[in-house]
Amino acid sequence: MRRYTYKARDSKTGKNVKGVIQADSERAAGKLLIQQGYAPDLIEEEKEKGFLAKLSNKVTTNDKIVFTRQFATLIGAGLPLSSALRTVAEQTNNKTMKAVIEEILADVEAGKNLTESCAKFPDIFDRVYLALIEAGEMSGTLDLSLKRLAAQQEKDQAIMAKIKSALTSPLITLVVIIAVIVFMLIEVVPQVEDLYDSLGEELPFLTKILVAVATFIITKWWLILLILGLLVWLIMWFRKTPTGIRWAAMIKLNVPLFKGLFLRMYMGRFARTMQNLLSTGVAMLDSMQISAEAMDNIILQEQIEIAEKDVRAGKPLSESVKKVDYILPLVPQMAAIGEESGKIDEMLGKAAQVYEDEVDEQVARISEMIEPIMMVLLAVMAGGILGAILFPIYSLVSSIA
Repeated sequence: MRRYTYKARDSKTGKNVKGVIQADSERAAGKLLIQQGYAPDLIEEEKEKGFLAKLSNKVTTNDKIVFTRQFATLIGAGLPLSSALRTVAEQTNNKTMKAVIEEILADVEAGKNLTESCAKFPDIFDRVYLALIEAGEMSGTLDLSLKRLAAQQEKDQAIMAKIKSALTSPLITLVVIIAVIVFMLIEVVPQVEDLYDSLGEELPFLTKILVAVATFIITKWWLILLILGLLVWLIMWFRKTPTGIRWAAMIKLNVPLFKGLFLRMYMGRFARTMQNLLSTGVAMLDSMQISAEAMDNIILQEQIEIAEKDVRAGKPLSESVKKVDYILPLVPQMAAIGEESGKIDEMLGKAAQVYEDEVDEQVARISEMIEPIMMVLLAVMAGGILGAILFPIYSLVSSIA
């Protein structure tokens, strides 16, 4: 089907409206609008966007959070589904997100339910999102499901923002280290070589190595950039392969200094997603499967699938996840309490809160540990190069004196 933008007049209210509709032709689009109670004024086929336009209008996590929060508020206020979607679309600045909402609106007005309409955009609405919407539609509590979704998205975004913030300072320090070293190699080392050549003296061995490195950087800088670009491309390509995905997952769970942080982040996400799904009436097995995917780690996903088989066989959740690798003890403990009290979703929510708080503490601790390590690294590398430069000069001066 083709996409058409339209301007029309509501036959009942006389209000001017605009949006996007899907149809096989312009005439078919006009008929659909008339059936929906609109008098079309203008119908145009939507033009294909260029690469740069698509890139600049990429849907961000914040766009999804704003959409979900606004949508939940309007549904909770009693607006019909189509009216709420149209209002949110009008208030959305991101053109790509606006087009997605308008297409969802077109499908809803054509008779599809919200879950089916959102499922057409898996890159924007993941399985957790779709499961909570479906549960909300079936139970008549769509506004509550959307509020839970917005809260979960905000928590995930806050955690990732803290992790990125903690890594920003070390990355800046690393860039400074590299810049200082390259500057000294390009600007200072050749001057030392010229000084020795003018006096007819032979360079020390370590300084010869630095001169060779400096010469290579100056004359073959294009080759270095080419190799670095190729290396980055290969890493990005490898990360998308099944082997690369598995390696990345394993590294996150085992890399020193960061493994505790990632594991707590995954446990918090698993427990929080389980809480939201179970509280909206999603079945236990479906909740486990969706929550496993939400962790975005293939190793942990496979571990949860092992536990899922035990639950399918009749074992309780607490006993099933207790035997699984990488599952921290608090999850089965809180699940057991929830099973006894009949409030498993509430207990898993408390476990999620504990892990989310621990992630905050881990981020602050890692940030405090990395900064002095990077400063020591800067001092050692810059000091080593300075020593290799200054020591020959002092030796040369002493021999002349």
